[in-house]
Amino acid sequence: MLTETPTIRPGAPEPTAAATAPGRRRHDDAPDTAALFARLAELADGPERDAVRDELVTAWLPMAHRIAGRFRDRGESIEDLRQVAALGLVKAIDRFDPGRGAFESYAVPTITGEVKRHFRDRMWALRVPRRVQELRNKVRVARRELTQSPGSPEPSVADLAAHTGLTEEEVSAGMEALESFSTLSLDAELSAGDDGYSLADTLGAADSSYDVVIDRESAKEGLRRLPERERAILYMRFFEDMTQSRIADRLGISQMHVSRLITRSCARVRDEAMGRRTGRRTSGRQTTA
Repeated sequence: MLTETPTIRPGAPEPTAAATAPGRRRHDDAPDTAALFARLAELADGPERDAVRDELVTAWLPMAHRIAGRFRDRGESIEDLRQVAALGLVKAIDRFDPGRGAFESYAVPTITGEVKRHFRDRMWALRVPRRVQELRNKVRVARRELTQSPGSPEPSVADLAAHTGLTEEEVSAGMEALESFSTLSLDAELSAGDDGYSLADTLGAADSSYDVVIDRESAKEGLRRLPERERAILYMRFFEDMTQSRIADRLGISQMHVSRLITRSCARVRDEAMGRRTGRRTSGRQTTA
């Protein structure tokens, strides 16, 4: 791993021990502001304290912008990311205790956490479980690592699973989440022509014809059990669309009698059909019990 040699510009303050400790990478945007923080801690609220606070923000703002730059190309503008990072910087300055170590060690995770929260809470159009967001981040990093070399093929789900230690199901969930930051309006047009249609036009709807098929199948057995005359009356009434008076004339009975037969036959068929449905549901529950 390459390390960066501390650069001391003419007239710049000497690097602190924390900044030059072995294994610690120092950046030019980490100024020595220990004296300002000590002064800030001593001041009460007022114009003088606000001025010192603003001076600290100005001094450390380049570092906040650098941290924001790590999150570019993730669907959010760099200007917005810098504003979020600046907000994290202000929080870090307000909460920092000079007696607990170097400011950079406290500010970097604070600013980074603020930017990550921005992505988690603001960038998702739908509320996504934290676990899925973590899977997305692992998959994104793994894809980047596996395609660093020029000409590297797009890694498969199995490749990503082996690289991350995740299951293929978890990798698939993470890959779906990569494309799930935003939603598409149902009114969005999918065709550029004059006859363009929207996404809503492609969605299916409940078809009432299925209910008709189910009702007919449920009634078949009950119809077979009816006497021949009752079956004939129902056929003439509901399939030939004959009036009760015409049916009565054809059969030589009164219209009132036809009406009673139709009502009684329909009730019998309905009761038998509902009884079979209830029986099937009860049998299913007993089978699975």
